[in-house]
Amino acid sequence: MSKVTLHDKPPFDDELVRQLLAQKESLFFEAKRVAGEKLTKALQTIVAFANTDGGFLVLGLEDEAKAKGRNRVYGIQENPAAVDEIRRLISTRITPTLPQPSFAEIGCTLRDGSNGSIMIVRVEKSPLVHSIVLDGTWKRLRTGNAELVAEEITRLAFDRGAISAETQLANVPFDLLETDYWRMYASKRKLTRSIGEALRHLGLARFDPAGSLFPLTAAVLLFADEPGGLLGVKASIRVFTYEGSQIEHNPEPNLLKPPVAFSGPLIAQVQKAYEHLMRELATGMQMGRMGFETAHRYPARVIREALTNAVIHRDYSIPADVHVRVFCDRIEVESPGKLPGNVTVRNIREIGSVSRNPLVVSNLREFPDPPNLDAGEGVRMMFKTMDAAGLYPPLFLTGATTGRDTIQVVMLNESKPSVWDQVSQYLDKHGSIGNTEVRRIMSTDTLAASRAIKAWVERGLLIPQNPESAKKYRRYQRPESENIISLFSCEMDNKKRF
Repeated sequence: MSKVTLHDKPPFDDELVRQLLAQKESLFFEAKRVAGEKLTKALQTIVAFANTDGGFLVLGLEDEAKAKGRNRVYGIQENPAAVDEIRRLISTRITPTLPQPSFAEIGCTLRDGSNGSIMIVRVEKSPLVHSIVLDGTWKRLRTGNAELVAEEITRLAFDRGAISAETQLANVPFDLLETDYWRMYASKRKLTRSIGEALRHLGLARFDPAGSLFPLTAAVLLFADEPGGLLGVKASIRVFTYEGSQIEHNPEPNLLKPPVAFSGPLIAQVQKAYEHLMRELATGMQMGRMGFETAHRYPARVIREALTNAVIHRDYSIPADVHVRVFCDRIEVESPGKLPGNVTVRNIREIGSVSRNPLVVSNLREFPDPPNLDAGEGVRMMFKTMDAAGLYPPLFLTGATTGRDTIQVVMLNESKPSVWDQVSQYLDKHGSIGNTEVRRIMSTDTLAASRAIKAWVERGLLIPQNPESAKKYRRYQRPESENIISLFSCEMDNKKRF
C-alpha cells in the first residue's frame, strides 16, 4: 500500500463543513464516505463529473439520506489509505488517462466529537470521453450517475466534439461542390488541381474502404449551394422577428413578419443573415418595456461574431437549424449542440478557442473577407465590445437553462448601470449576492435594492440560488453558475484556490 498523503495540519474550518452539509446532491456536487465499496462509487462519480460539466466530490461525508447533520461527518480517517487509493485508481483504471483532479483536505469536528478531516476533490470537465476499465462509461445526472450504453457513448463523443460530423464521408458528387464559392476559395489559395484532388490534399476528401474518393461533410458545408439538401439535414440560419419581449403561444403568433431562412455555403449564410439583421435593426424600432420606442444599439462586431460562432461551432450531427430571435429588448442566437471540449459557461471567457469543427474553422478563414480569424479571441471580444458600448455582457446559456441541447447567446439591448460592474465583481469573487450586499453597493434602501435585483432577474442576468427561502434571505447567482463554487475559500494542494 502506498504512503498516505494527508496533510499534517490541514486548515480547520467547521463552518465550511457546515455549509457542505447543507448542500444538496446535484449535477456538480456529491458527498461520499471512504469505506469499502464506496471507493468504486467515488471513482464512478469522478468519471461522471469529467464526462459532464465537472464538479466537486467531498470524501468523508455520509449520504444525506442515511444520516443528518454532524452525524454525517465520518472523515477520511475512517479509511486512512482511501485518498491514496483513489489517486491510484484515477491513474490506473480510467481510460483515456484523466489528469489528477485537485485535492484539498479540510480539518473539522467528526461525528464523535474528535478532530479529523474531509477531502474535497475538484474534477474539471474533460474534452474527452472517459471510461473505467471493467466498469463502464458514466455521466452525471442532477442526482447520481448513469452508466451509458454504446449509443449514448457515441452521442456523448459528439457532444464533446471528440468526434465531429464534419469528418464523415458525404455521398455527394464533386461537381456539385464546384460552385462560385469554391472558385473564389481556390483562386485565393491558388489551387490548380481538380476539385477532388484539391480537397483530398486539403484534408476535405478521403477514400472510402472500397477505394472511392468522397468529400467530407465539411467540404459540403463550405462550398455547396444547398448543403442541407445534399446532406439530408437542417443546416441553415433562420431569423424570427417578434413583437414585444416574449414569444406568445397564441393561435396568432406575435411575429412581426414571416421567418427568413438563409442557406448556402457557411460563409454565405453568415454574411446574408448578418446583412438582414443589420437592416432589421436599423429600421425595426419597437415598443419597449416602458411603453417607449426603443432603438437597437448592438455592436455590429458582436452580432457578426455570434452568427459566425453559431455556424462554425454547432453540432452538425443534430438535424436542426440555427435560430436567431429578435425581440424589442434582446437578440438570441441559438445553435444546436453543447459546449465542446472542456468549455463551460464558467470558463468561456478565458479558455480561448476550442473548436468542434476544426476543418470548417480553418478553411472558412481562407475565403476572401472571412467572418472568422480563428485567433481564439472572439468571445473575449464580444464581452469587451459590449462593455465598451455600455451594454450588459452577453449571456451564454446551455440546456441546463434552455431545456434543449442548444447553446444560446443572449445580447441585451439595454445599458448597464454602473452599479452592475460592482455587482459583477462581487459575483466573480463570492459566487452569489443578496439584498444586503446590493444595498451596500448602491448605498440605498432595501426596496431600491429589491427593484434592482428584480430587474436583473427579469433580464436573465441573475437567478435565485435558494428560491424557496424568504425574500430577505434569498441569494442570487449568474445563470448556470455552480452554487458550490462560492463555498470554497480554501486552497487546493496549498497552491491554488478553487
